[in-house]
Amino acid sequence: MAKEPVRRRRWRRGGVAALLLGSVLLVTACGGGATGRPEPDGKAAGGAAASQAAVTVSPDDGAEGVATSGVLKVTARKGKLRSVRVEDDKGNEVGGKISGDGTRWRPSGHLGASARYTVDAVAVDSRGRESAEHSAFSTLVPENTFIGRYTPDAGRHVGVGMPVSIRFTRGITDPAAVEDAIKVTAEPSVPVEGHWFGNDRLDFRPEKYWAAGTKVTLRLALDGVEGRPGVYGTQDKSVSFTVGRSQVSTVDAASKKMTVVRDGKKIKTIPISAGAPGTETYNGRMVISEKLPVTRMNGDTVGFGGQYDIKDVPHAMRLSTSGTFLHGNYWSGKAAFGARNASHGCVGLFDRRGGGDASTPAAWFFRHSLIGDVVIVENSHDETIRADNGFSDWNLSWKRWKAGR
Repeated sequence: MAKEPVRRRRWRRGGVAALLLGSVLLVTACGGGATGRPEPDGKAAGGAAASQAAVTVSPDDGAEGVATSGVLKVTARKGKLRSVRVEDDKGNEVGGKISGDGTRWRPSGHLGASARYTVDAVAVDSRGRESAEHSAFSTLVPENTFIGRYTPDAGRHVGVGMPVSIRFTRGITDPAAVEDAIKVTAEPSVPVEGHWFGNDRLDFRPEKYWAAGTKVTLRLALDGVEGRPGVYGTQDKSVSFTVGRSQVSTVDAASKKMTVVRDGKKIKTIPISAGAPGTETYNGRMVISEKLPVTRMNGDTVGFGGQYDIKDVPHAMRLSTSGTFLHGNYWSGKAAFGARNASHGCVGLFDRRGGGDASTPAAWFFRHSLIGDVVIVENSHDETIRADNGFSDWNLSWKRWKAGR
């Protein structure tokens, strides 16, 4: 009777040992799966199968000197891309789009030069299991660069005829790439198109003059754009200007009068003197591009030899690059205005020497004009001014303008 308890205690010790051994095996099995690594049979932690999707990023992780266009792409095999995020070292995200079938992502534009980018992409397989990829690379550092010098300046208040004009410091041989990186928008919205003059000037304008009060914004995203082989843009900026009231002045060379129309209403008629026979004023639509209270005009600079050299021309407003001005004239005598055309191609208004008399027609017009105001010349015995001579863009029809060159 005394031995029975002993047998009972041994049985209990054996049961405890078996429980302890089971606990050890359980801990070992759980510990082996805690790393999350797939098992040799392709299963992940806890026996779940790993994602079959695979993400590939080009360029390779750590690549340097990468081209700013045509290289970056993200693809997925045995699955679809769920998300792709690419950003530069300043935190700016690169726009892009995943293809309809989910297997490809491409950037919507070019990359910047001399920049480091990171790529984070996630794909899922047919069962929704995720696979991720992270990589980083650096773009090339260009040896040769270009910029676009733009007009008008930021914050300027201009007339309704002012185009957005950009002159590049290097001749452009890939105009499509450069134009794609430039956007001009207007508030209120209106279609705006670009037109190239040669390989170094790109202007933008709407079909008709800007509406008074329009805010125009120029976006230059040229950083990293290869404008010609081995020559890259460096600008990444936005500038805006505002269009003021509408003023369009029409010079009639035959009647020798100029009519000034402000916001659709005629506000003044001014006697003028246009170009004399043999040196007539250009016909066509021109735009005031510069205002000078006083300037020197020398015939040597515009092909007229020593025919004139006036050191103090008052109230001068430039209409063309080739030297056409609308300006004050004190040397011809008041009776000449409205009576005879006597200039070397400019449009003259009566003025006093020194320009100090605010009551003269030239002083009034200078005071009431903005850079960007339109001046139209009609009935002159000369050709129509070329569209690229100054800001005479409006002499091209909308159809020809949109043709681009």
